[in-house]
Amino acid sequence: MNRFKTSKFKNTTPKIPKKDEWISNVRAGPISSQGNHIKSSCRLVAFNTEQAGGGMLGLASLDAGSDGSWTVSQVPCHADQVTDFDFSPFDDSMLATCSADETVKVWRLCEMGQDQPSSAEVTLSPGAGRLETVLFHPTATGLLALGSSHAAQVWDTSRDTPLASLEQHPDQLQGLTWKQDGCLLATTCKDKKLRVFDPRAQLTPVQCGGGHQNNKDSRILWIKDSDHILTTGFNQMREREVRLWDSRKLGSSVALVSLGTSSGTLIPLFDPDSGLLVLSGMGDSVIDCFEVTDTEPFLSQVSHCLAEAPSRGVAMVPKLALDVSSCEVLRVLQLTDSFIVPISYHVPRKAGQDFHADLYPDTLGKTPAMSAEEWWKGENRQVQRVSLHPDKRPKPSAPATHKEPAKKALSSGRSKEEGPTGCSTSSSPMTTPSSSAAPSRSPSSTSGLSSGFLPSPSQSSRAIQSMLGPSSKFRHIQGSVLHRDTHFTNLRGLNLTTPGESDGFCANSQRVAVPLSIAGGQIAVFELSQPGKLPDTALPTIQNSVSVADLCWDPFDTHRLAVAGEDAKIRVWQVPKGGLVETLTEPECVLQGHTEKIYSIKFHPQAAGLMASSSYDLTVRLWDLDAGEEVKLLKGHQDQIFGMAWSPDGQFLATVCKDGKVRIYDPRKSSEPTQEGPGPEGHRGARVVWVLGGQYVLVSGFDSRSERQLYLYSARDLASGPVATASTDVSPSTLIPFYDPDTSVVILTGKGDTRVYIFEVESEAPHFLECSSFNSSEPHKGLSFLPKTECNVRDVEIARALRLSKTTIEPVAFKVPRVKKEFFQDDVFPDTLVWWESSLTAAAWLSGSNGQQRKISLQPKDMTPVSEAPKEAPVRKYMPSSYYLEEKTDEQKKEELLSAMVAKLGNREDPLPQESFEGVDDDEWDD
Repeated sequence: MNRFKTSKFKNTTPKIPKKDEWISNVRAGPISSQGNHIKSSCRLVAFNTEQAGGGMLGLASLDAGSDGSWTVSQVPCHADQVTDFDFSPFDDSMLATCSADETVKVWRLCEMGQDQPSSAEVTLSPGAGRLETVLFHPTATGLLALGSSHAAQVWDTSRDTPLASLEQHPDQLQGLTWKQDGCLLATTCKDKKLRVFDPRAQLTPVQCGGGHQNNKDSRILWIKDSDHILTTGFNQMREREVRLWDSRKLGSSVALVSLGTSSGTLIPLFDPDSGLLVLSGMGDSVIDCFEVTDTEPFLSQVSHCLAEAPSRGVAMVPKLALDVSSCEVLRVLQLTDSFIVPISYHVPRKAGQDFHADLYPDTLGKTPAMSAEEWWKGENRQVQRVSLHPDKRPKPSAPATHKEPAKKALSSGRSKEEGPTGCSTSSSPMTTPSSSAAPSRSPSSTSGLSSGFLPSPSQSSRAIQSMLGPSSKFRHIQGSVLHRDTHFTNLRGLNLTTPGESDGFCANSQRVAVPLSIAGGQIAVFELSQPGKLPDTALPTIQNSVSVADLCWDPFDTHRLAVAGEDAKIRVWQVPKGGLVETLTEPECVLQGHTEKIYSIKFHPQAAGLMASSSYDLTVRLWDLDAGEEVKLLKGHQDQIFGMAWSPDGQFLATVCKDGKVRIYDPRKSSEPTQEGPGPEGHRGARVVWVLGGQYVLVSGFDSRSERQLYLYSARDLASGPVATASTDVSPSTLIPFYDPDTSVVILTGKGDTRVYIFEVESEAPHFLECSSFNSSEPHKGLSFLPKTECNVRDVEIARALRLSKTTIEPVAFKVPRVKKEFFQDDVFPDTLVWWESSLTAAAWLSGSNGQQRKISLQPKDMTPVSEAPKEAPVRKYMPSSYYLEEKTDEQKKEELLSAMVAKLGNREDPLPQESFEGVDDDEWDD
């Protein structure tokens, strides 16, 4: 008898509002991709818009403002057409986009009316061609399913490689959907097949069967958490049809509805709480609603709505944004050429009275059930459901409210903070810190109270601050690529296979040197004063004669370049003033002594002409370049030397080795290490740098699970092991660190990465304070940092680097957002060390002398330090009346209360208003 059971949604009625309730100022883009072209969160609406140059996305507020109008804007997202996008189910302001430019980006959007972010928080480059679909995982935070021309992939946004690349489809991938519990992924394909994948178990389909009989565009979605899949497509007669399938046996569909002949692709939208299915065809003015049940007839029509304009796309508004007081059970947004039309579906009940619980079962909440790492390890947990009762409904998460986004705050919709000039950022990371590949993506902090006569923070706010922990004043640091006029473009023939121990290229304040893949170990040298497009013809180069193992500029001579070759020799070259005008074939000198290939070379930070080199022969050798000879030989390594670094004062040399040890040498006293300690467990590579004035040593390496880690050691006690560690992600390339001693900020990235990590390092726990990261649109070969004098202090730029990609060299500025930029930020720019000037000769250092470099101020003469800026008068903030009453005596309170009552009642001796009115004569009364 179930088939005859009356549905409570059978009389659901669509309502199209008046035109003044439509979202106007919309310019819909062309229908040339497989996406729905419009998506909605509880606060924002994103839609495809006209793209003069490509890559634009329209954005609007879901609800009208106080003046009854909607804010609509355009956001540049990609270098080519935006093909699809999806809001996170756990964060109303997080949007993932994919594009024909072959990249996926994750954005944290700001409040409408504010400037939207200029760069994405995460950029992924799957390398699978044009991307067509992107879909957030329904239960785990930080997971995305991506569909390209022939392939589907699953990505953890905290990693630079996919978790799973599913088996290639033989033809165009058309549709993609997650099961509600997040265990399975289903696809439709132009080969007229349906496929079901279990990405964690195998890369091949676990089920495969015939789909629609026509290979025109088809769509797919999963029905609730059941085994039923619904698809829309075309039959052999080009009639549009809807089919319901059992995912366990895809041989034939269990239900079929035909909707007549038309060329427009059917877009299905499904509400799992009510079982209502909305169907709209591209270019059609008709929107149909069906109810989907588990028993026959499976699909029964509920309503047929004729819209006023053809559809460019449709989206369903999340359940938490509906008006339950008016019995609204569904809301669909129809994208037309010039408007977004909200179509509301209501069940005819007595509105405004009791909450109709039978219409509104508990719906999926905004808290993820698990992290991406937990899901990938096999966890299966459901998202907690929440009530739609007005008194119990959770408040939706607010989008950001300021101009610039704090990077990497890809969280799950929990409490948020506002930075001084950045968008609000979430206090919880996209993946939990406890997971092995899930670093905390954003530092946590609490906003300070405004200056003025305010009471001290409450115990609860202090408890929150204690719970969140300390934060860095550089937490909102922003990396940005400088104007294209400063770029070198049309680079060709770069050597992309330099050893892992080498930075890959090097730069100083005047020029940059880049190894080429041309035979003979050639090196190109570009003058930074002459940026632009490089000619197609061959350029003059340095002919090193053997492949380059590492290269490094002399810090005290911008014309001298040391190059380590694979023939165990170091060649020192002198670049003429003004740059290379002809090919150099004769080095200034050749240093010989190593018996095997050299790993890396490092100049001494104080003594002119003194350099260290490490080699496969397991030794570190010190060289006097002016004398052209070896002056010291350091022993004690049992395996490959991953990295080495001089202490800031030049007295000690630290190394990290594949034998699992970190060592410190005092080269003038002993050829053996003075200290040893346990290094990274992983053997894939490592780097070392001195931090905090030489009191600590920082090592970047890998743990036993190949996760990239940072280790902080006390330089006085290596044997005790690291005093602190920090996780980043899983990637094959070693993180190369750059440390700025003025700010204690360390900037790290690896070859082939798109992400640059930034931490502030402190001598006190927790030692590592993560800051916002910089994300590039394509993988880079590394960063090379310039002297502090190259930074624009007026724009609070604390570091400047050159970023090398496959075909370009681009300057990247790292800036700290500040409000009072008219003042010199002396708390960010202390007097800086002039490390580009030597303090003694190599011979003096070898004889036991220690130098001390001078410092200079970076303050421009026409700027006043912010510490000397005039103090603004404190503004008295509005406080509740109870606060002001506490400042008065009891007598004052009584007096004010009595006065207020008298004023309210007025003077009782005054005549009443009606006493001045004239009455009517008796004969005017009706009998």
